[in-house]
Amino acid sequence: MDSTRQKKIGRLIQKDMSEMFQREVKEVTAGALVSVTVVRVTPDLGLARVYLSIFPTDRKQEVYEKIKEHASQIRFALGKRAGKQLRVIPELEFFIDDSLDYIDNIDRLLQE
Repeated sequence: MDSTRQKKIGRLIQKDMSEMFQREVKEVTAGALVSVTVVRVTPDLGLARVYLSIFPTDRKQEVYEKIKEHASQIRFALGKRAGKQLRVIPELEFFIDDSLDYIDNIDRLLQE
């Protein structure tokens, strides 16, 4: 169960990272559309688990690996954006959110 503070910080990081992936770290995403679906912050506020949805799906793994390689650069950019609101910028862990693929698969199965 997340506290109110964890939820607020998660929303702040989600908003800032969404804007960053669109504008500032385009070279990392390599032309793919990356959206931040959920950010979950640990109770000590030291780690943020960032769930990403990547389109097109055929390049998902390639873009995901590139984002993981540049995690420190992304964290630095996040620190420049949210540094005034957060005392400590949490470490970032990235995960692929495949819930949209799962929903699409169920829809496709129901169509048959």
